[in-house]
Amino acid sequence: MKRVQPRRFYALVRASLTPLALTIAGLLSSITVRAEYFFNPAFLSSDPSAVADLSRFSTNGQAPGVYRVDLWLNGTFVTTRDINFIARTVTDGAVQGDDTGLMACLTPKAYENLGVNVQAFPALAAAKADSCVDIAAIIPAAATLFNFEQQRLEISIPQAALRNNARGYIPPEQWDEGINALLLNYNFSGSYSRDRSENGTTHKSYFLGLNSGVNLGAWRLRDYSTWNYYNSDENRHSEWEHINTYLERTVISLKGRLTVGDSYTSSEIFDSLPFRGAQIASDDNMLPDSMKGFAPTIRGIAKSNAQVTIKQNGYSLYQSYVPPGAFAINDLFPTSSSGDLTVEVKETDGSISRYSVPYSAVPLLQREGRVKYALTAAQYRSNNGQQDEVNFAQGTLIWGLPQGVTVYGGSQLSGDYYALALGAGLNMGNFGAVSFDVTHARSTLADDTSHTGQSLRFLYAKSLNKMGTNFQLLGYRYSTSGFYNLDETTYTHMQGYTGDAEQDDANEATNWLDYYNLNWTKRGKLQFNISQQLGGLGSLFVTGSQQSYWHTDDKNTLVQVGYSGTWAGISYSLTYNYNKSPGMSDSDEIYAINLSFPLSQWLSPANDVSQKRNYAYATYGMSANKHGETSQNAGINGTLLAENNLNYNVQEGYASQGAGSQGSASLEYDAAYGNASLGYNYSDNGDYREVTYGLSGGVVAHRNGITLSQPLGHTNVLIAVPGAADVSVENEPGIHTDGRGYAVVPYASAYHLNRMALDINSLSDAMDIDDAVTSLVPTHGAIVRATFNARLGARALVTLRYHGKPVPFGAMVSRDDNGSDTIVGEEGETYLSGLSQKGVLKAQWGEGADKRCTANYHLPESKQPLLRIIMECS
Repeated sequence: MKRVQPRRFYALVRASLTPLALTIAGLLSSITVRAEYFFNPAFLSSDPSAVADLSRFSTNGQAPGVYRVDLWLNGTFVTTRDINFIARTVTDGAVQGDDTGLMACLTPKAYENLGVNVQAFPALAAAKADSCVDIAAIIPAAATLFNFEQQRLEISIPQAALRNNARGYIPPEQWDEGINALLLNYNFSGSYSRDRSENGTTHKSYFLGLNSGVNLGAWRLRDYSTWNYYNSDENRHSEWEHINTYLERTVISLKGRLTVGDSYTSSEIFDSLPFRGAQIASDDNMLPDSMKGFAPTIRGIAKSNAQVTIKQNGYSLYQSYVPPGAFAINDLFPTSSSGDLTVEVKETDGSISRYSVPYSAVPLLQREGRVKYALTAAQYRSNNGQQDEVNFAQGTLIWGLPQGVTVYGGSQLSGDYYALALGAGLNMGNFGAVSFDVTHARSTLADDTSHTGQSLRFLYAKSLNKMGTNFQLLGYRYSTSGFYNLDETTYTHMQGYTGDAEQDDANEATNWLDYYNLNWTKRGKLQFNISQQLGGLGSLFVTGSQQSYWHTDDKNTLVQVGYSGTWAGISYSLTYNYNKSPGMSDSDEIYAINLSFPLSQWLSPANDVSQKRNYAYATYGMSANKHGETSQNAGINGTLLAENNLNYNVQEGYASQGAGSQGSASLEYDAAYGNASLGYNYSDNGDYREVTYGLSGGVVAHRNGITLSQPLGHTNVLIAVPGAADVSVENEPGIHTDGRGYAVVPYASAYHLNRMALDINSLSDAMDIDDAVTSLVPTHGAIVRATFNARLGARALVTLRYHGKPVPFGAMVSRDDNGSDTIVGEEGETYLSGLSQKGVLKAQWGEGADKRCTANYHLPESKQPLLRIIMECS
């Protein structure tokens, strides 16, 4: 059955029809009362034959057919989809609030997918799989309401008739494993710098991250590798690093993922370990939003236009360039989702500051009945020659019990190591959530000595909503002198450096994070992350950690404090960083203040909504360290172009104590086929000049060819509008279809409803799309296909004549090219879009052979956006 689009007539040809016809059409499409009406055809024409049979409209009756509707269940939006509506018979009875004369043809499986407990109602369970179910006749108090004008189907079903699912739950039957595809994600950044002083040197550096993969059914093959290159007048260094290769798939029955290859163990009970082997573990992404977890944000302060590199387990995972002042990085590649991170900030003068950012999960609580597991059998994987790649096995289990109690435990086993952990968590209601665990371990170290010890951990989380306080994490771990973790037993020496030995000898203080000493076992570790909302006065955050060691007074301390807010559109922030670690002769302390002024808001009229507004901000920042060295920066940044996908940033600054002035300018363009950036930095200190640049994007090869895109996420959507070039995707800046009609929308939400919509304003005059909106539920790592049916053809206002008279008002017109049906207006006029060059139109305005006709047409060659044609119908 063809899709009926009765509203297209009213929406697209208003200028061509008389006010009288529009008034009548509006009345017919919006009648909501239930009393039966008689509409006198003489009101339209003195000739009754000039008006179609309008009896179906006497009670807001509508034509049966397939309609694209918004589906709502008990007041909650579910999806937008095509639904076949059939004529309701008299025996069906009228459903209160719906007098369209139609019934949604939904099968028992469709209702089961909506959460209905089908087995609880024998008539529903016994219905044929392809039958149209009248839910109101089967379930007491159930009802459906079809709001024809808004194309909205509302279904009301008593809670007792629904399965007890969590809010936001989507049945696995609706999950989409995606299409078969090859994919490549690339991220390239480079810089060229020159010191033009008397003994000046030039420096070149490049970073390339490649994430490639194959999707085949439910299987995902991924490989992540990076390349670092550095070249100066003194030395040259080039290195490829293989981060990981793994094969994984979703195991729906176990609510988890199977991973074979290189990955990381979870960090909830034991410290996260890199491994090469096999693991099957629960996947929290399969849970509704209300049952999900936690992810880190990396913060810091740059004194100049700095290069920020983030490492984990010796691997470089992320590199970017940031302007002076406070920065926050929240888009790390997912391999860094557990374990301590090393942050390196390289300033324009060559100085490097390093600090470690530890983080952990909130107290290990699970909902009642929830079981979270992970089983790993693998080989320890390291990126330095100081550690052996030992075989190990690990298993963990977390079980949610009644009364807010969670118990958990796990074990690790290798040739020189054994550990057993047990713990419990408790939801204390108004007093927050707490967990406590103890780990017992036996270790054999590189000097063949054996050690036994315990480690006790306490975690606490609390949100004081009335006070605006959020203890995201407050934890403490105490370890006895004989406690070691598995990672430490893999070292081949008792002490040394994990980095470049020659560089470490020459600059030991700078590379303190590369140093290890197994005689200094970890003793106590305090970790906290607290935020406080201050109402209209802004917000305050405090994060930090301190690690103490046995047999030394040295400590590893990191404290970050920040205050931010807005006033009259002005954003402001104050930030303080403190960092002190073993190997550092003195602490590293830095303060920063940043202000942002909304120029675009001030300069544009408040009621100007005629077009998308570009954003522009003026900024000011100042930073200072404990030695009195200060730097100040002022600049302008914002967006350009219609889609706000060109970002610019211009900064000028001055530093004290002879450092002189410094400045930068940068552009970043987000296009459909990738992102590009270009920057320029200079500093009077040493007459330093630097050019930075970058390219990032994705490549997807599928059965219809190769599509370039912006950087891919873990889960992506392939937009397919075959033959429709340069069609924009709604709410996705810079993304539009290529010359063949394909585009990629990155960063879809796995196991969640993703709404994909085309911007119909970007369609050409010769193009029409039946349905510009669809919804998808991809699995983790999938590339799901969102297909839209675009018809390339003419737009025409056709006057149909039958026996020398206009086809009656209200007649339905169908076509042989799979286009949408439409309605005849006054004087036989009907609007048709995406019309083929030649074809057949069929009009019907009642029962019987004398109330229908057929017209064969052949459109003339014309470049007019709207053709006006008269056709004889016989």
